[in-house]
Amino acid sequence: MSPAQQRGLALWAALLSTVVCLSFLPVSRLVSVLILLAVLGLIVVLWTIASRRAEHDVTLRLEDLPDATYHQPVVLVCGDLPLACMQQSQVLTVTQGCWIRVEDFQDLEQVARQVLWLRPDWGRQLSVMVSVCPQKHADSEALTSRLLSLRWQISQLRKETGHSVPLVLNGQVGSAMTNDMLWQAAIPGEGVRVWRESTAPCSISAWVTTGGVPAMQQQVLMNSLMSWFHQHVKAVFMDENPDVPVIVPTAVLWGMGPILAGSLASSAWTAWLSRHTAMQHVAGWQPVGTDSTVIAPFPDFVLPLLPEGRGLTPRGRAFRCALGLFTLAAITALLSSGWNNRQLLQRVSFDIARYYRIPMNDYGQKADAVAVLREDAAQLDNWTRNGVPVRMGLGLYQGERLHLTVLDAIRSYVPPPPPLKPQPKPKPAPKIVRLDSMSLFDSGKSVLKAGSTKMLINSLVGIKAKPGWLIVVAGHTDNTGNPQLNQTLSQKRAEAVRDWMRDTGDVPESCFAVQGYGASRPVATNDTPEGRALNRRVEISLVPQANACRIPGHTQASSQDDDVSQH
Repeated sequence: MSPAQQRGLALWAALLSTVVCLSFLPVSRLVSVLILLAVLGLIVVLWTIASRRAEHDVTLRLEDLPDATYHQPVVLVCGDLPLACMQQSQVLTVTQGCWIRVEDFQDLEQVARQVLWLRPDWGRQLSVMVSVCPQKHADSEALTSRLLSLRWQISQLRKETGHSVPLVLNGQVGSAMTNDMLWQAAIPGEGVRVWRESTAPCSISAWVTTGGVPAMQQQVLMNSLMSWFHQHVKAVFMDENPDVPVIVPTAVLWGMGPILAGSLASSAWTAWLSRHTAMQHVAGWQPVGTDSTVIAPFPDFVLPLLPEGRGLTPRGRAFRCALGLFTLAAITALLSSGWNNRQLLQRVSFDIARYYRIPMNDYGQKADAVAVLREDAAQLDNWTRNGVPVRMGLGLYQGERLHLTVLDAIRSYVPPPPPLKPQPKPKPAPKIVRLDSMSLFDSGKSVLKAGSTKMLINSLVGIKAKPGWLIVVAGHTDNTGNPQLNQTLSQKRAEAVRDWMRDTGDVPESCFAVQGYGASRPVATNDTPEGRALNRRVEISLVPQANACRIPGHTQASSQDDDVSQH
């Protein structure tokens, strides 16, 4: 990616981080700001590292690399190939893929890093081919050591790229038995097939049948190469090793050509043939020369078996990174929103449960609990009216299903009863003394009997004159006789009692009121002797009245507040 694209991604990441940290994280504002500062610092560090790496990549440029959109297989070739056709450049691009030469087998991992620095999206389409020519090796142990080094480097390359980098093993020998390049390949699921430039691929049996004696001689030598290759090359990558994982080759190739540069007269291959076969006595088992410029050493037919890449442009890669950052930010925002809603549900549910646990007669705690519920309801109502806050949104808001529950709990609240008011002091009721007329007077008379004084004193001991109170004396009769006469008689009897109280207690005339009701106010039925006896009576009572009963030397008091029982 270009520096401008890197800056754009850094700014995009900073913007998304700001939105997520300040709007969605379920922490306090101070913690959100601290997290944002930490994330911004990390973005600056990564941007600085990427910028320095981009500057360093300029010095590690490989010539003739395809552009970043190239999606064909890319194979790193290391080993014993003559590579005469790649003397001018390390890169050879063909129709079906790209070959990259590794000069020294120890540089395999370094060359792979350089390629991935220049083409970061090539990790998926990268492969390794290890080529071994047994005629070039005099020491089998040294060869095994080199192959073990390659095994370790390939395992490290797999860890760094995160992909299972395929391995292709290629064994080649030179022999004058053939005039052109002959390949045999062991491909999983297809067995061993014969590949020649001039003919279509076929099985070994078909090739030997059609090729006659020369083909049979070539196949005997090829079988010897297969046996040696399996024992000295393939086993090095397949044997169990506690330090390096097993690497299973994707394909194993064996090649035979008339010319092979760098072959030794005495080699590990020669020694192995002399011990296991008699091929060294057969004419043509050695190459005819050392000039390999006219023969293509690469098995291009194996390239379609290797993985391809996506062929992203720098702009597409930048867009993919931007989309990845957005996806990460969206996931973080969704998780934060879900957590915020979970906290809301737990808090409001706890407040409701606490309210219901408190008994209704615990007025203090119940009032505090319902006050908390009212705050919750106000918050939920505000969000319903004015919109849910961003940190609770993204389609995860759960407050609506709690709103009615909170309102139901509030409606169930019964406030405490009002405090008892002090009962008003009862107004003093007038005291009534009821006297039997027959005990005071003779029948039809209004003069007090001689023996009635003691009765009057005992009955009227609580009736005393007091300013602001009126002594009411009322006379009553039964309905026997003339009503007018009965009314006059009741009036005179009341006056007689009044005169006795006035004269005996030295009470002013203004303290009395005399009333004669006759038979108009009976307290019992007049149909029986007992009822008529009850109706013949004189009633004396104290009635509050302003300006009543002014006694010289006494200050007048309110008639409504005096206590009769005290007098």
